[in-house]
Amino acid sequence: MRIITFNVNGVRAATRKGFWDWFAEQEADILCLQELKAHEHQLPREARPEGWHAFFHFAEKPGYSGVALYARRAPDAVFTGLGSVDGSGDWRDMDAEGRFLRADFGRLSIISLYVPSGSSSAARQAGKMAFLERFLPLMRALRDAGRELIVCGDINIAHQRIDLKNWRGNQRHSGFLPEERAWMSAWLNDGFTDVFRALYPDREQYSWWSNRGRARENNVGWRIDYHICTPVAARAARQVEVYTGQWFSDHAPVIADFGEELHGQG
Repeated sequence: MRIITFNVNGVRAATRKGFWDWFAEQEADILCLQELKAHEHQLPREARPEGWHAFFHFAEKPGYSGVALYARRAPDAVFTGLGSVDGSGDWRDMDAEGRFLRADFGRLSIISLYVPSGSSSAARQAGKMAFLERFLPLMRALRDAGRELIVCGDINIAHQRIDLKNWRGNQRHSGFLPEERAWMSAWLNDGFTDVFRALYPDREQYSWWSNRGRARENNVGWRIDYHICTPVAARAARQVEVYTGQWFSDHAPVIADFGEELHGQG
């Protein structure tokens, strides 16, 4: 099974840059997109490829956020928004921003996730931390209910020093704050695995580069796009590639291949 996650930073812009032509050649089974920046009537024709089951969680605000999940095989169930998972009204604020889709295939749940950024203001950073505090118990509950999880998406956190080029200069910046990194450690110490880092403990590889200066040209980036897995799915991970051969966004697509063990869950 091949699962691609990609923050498109605007699906219309990524389409113009040739993303769907590239995707058609990838032999993927699942595609998770983040930051669509479009409503349904604004989706390019290419964003509904033939032969794919497509699901969307659009933000209420025009030109903002939004996630998608594409599957070759029809899921058994789809959950749109975090409120649809726990049945509470506690997620109304973030669900209005279009940040979560879950597709179930047997015992396997694949999630397209876009964690808020906190870089614009102190208030947004507080909102990001509140999101994280509510999100982790939900993942634990799904795991404890017997579901295997693959959480794909833009987490907006670089976990370790190796996950960003300029870690010394970013210790007080959103995305590399001590409390964010501690939250990530808590998640990964609780039966979840960052499969890229598990496979490649020492590889310096980034998935996002600032548009400022010459960050991309000089590879001054951050690794903030992940596949986070429960144990069976993590053991099935064979390889993870960050594709940088073409540029469709300020992020790069992250491609994960899983072995036969995963098919037994779906």
